[in-house]
Amino acid sequence: MLHQNIKENTKEAHQTLEGVVVRQLKSVRSNADYADVLKNFYAYFNTVEKAIAPFITSEVLPDYAERRNSSHIKADIEELRGTTDTLPEAVAPQVNNALEALSALYVLEGSIMGGPYIVQMLNKYGITQGTSFFSGYGEDTGKMWGVFTAVLNKYGEDPATHERAVAVANETFSRFGDVFAAATV
Repeated sequence: MLHQNIKENTKEAHQTLEGVVVRQLKSVRSNADYADVLKNFYAYFNTVEKAIAPFITSEVLPDYAERRNSSHIKADIEELRGTTDTLPEAVAPQVNNALEALSALYVLEGSIMGGPYIVQMLNKYGITQGTSFFSGYGEDTGKMWGVFTAVLNKYGEDPATHERAVAVANETFSRFGDVFAAATV
């Protein structure tokens, strides 16, 4: 199944990104700090969403309109009294078809799966506002992930497409990390 192939072949890129994100989250000490971290998420999610928009239709992913997206991150930033006026530069992976778009979306949807851990970490630092995006789909998080991976697997039924799908997912992780790395310079 494609989603397992992507998971297995993006471990290094995933761990690298996770390390950068966790370091920034551990430095959060105020709502303003947290809003700054969220700007990285917003800039990247928004950029990737625009790149995949021509390919992710309701025919491809019927519940796409109900999924978490950059508008939820923007709402969290605004709840923290931040703005999206100035954002870091973000570059989306090259996407040319529905399977490649789903492979990029795998990274975005996967970050939502890890969201509850981020909320717990933030709560330890006294941050309790602006966490709706990372709260994911609540009790439906597992179900939403299952629906997504089923669609990804359907589009990736041909093993000959897996190498490119994995490459897009790795590029998505890497370029997401670039946003965070630039913010620490």
